[in-house]
Amino acid sequence: QVQLVESGGGLVQAGGSLRLSCAASGSASSISAMAWYRQAPGKQRELVAQIISGGITNYADSVKGRCTISRDNAKNTMSLEMNSLKPEDTAVYYCYARSTGYIKYDYWGQGTQVTVSS
Repeated sequence: QVQLVESGGGLVQAGGSLRLSCAASGSASSISAMAWYRQAPGKQRELVAQIISGGITNYADSVKGRCTISRDNAKNTMSLEMNSLKPEDTAVYYCYARSTGYIKYDYWGQGTQVTVSS
């Protein structure tokens, strides 16, 4: 099992930057992929960026070019660097991890609030 803890959220003006971090503990070696999701009130959770073991990344069109996801396997951490933030980026950002194996499990952090003011 894996535990995920996010940090780095906060209040920032439009055009500013934030760096979100996720620390994984437990059976981190069982992680096959990690991702950042976000959810605004009244909206469904959406994928922001993902990264797999091979280093392949994928970004939502809404953040592509403004965000960079990275993973440090040695430190069991994952980061999301965001710049040129927009008010529509306001949401709770969640760290996500998927386990390996025939039966896959989803792991979620508690979330960190990102608020972008105009």
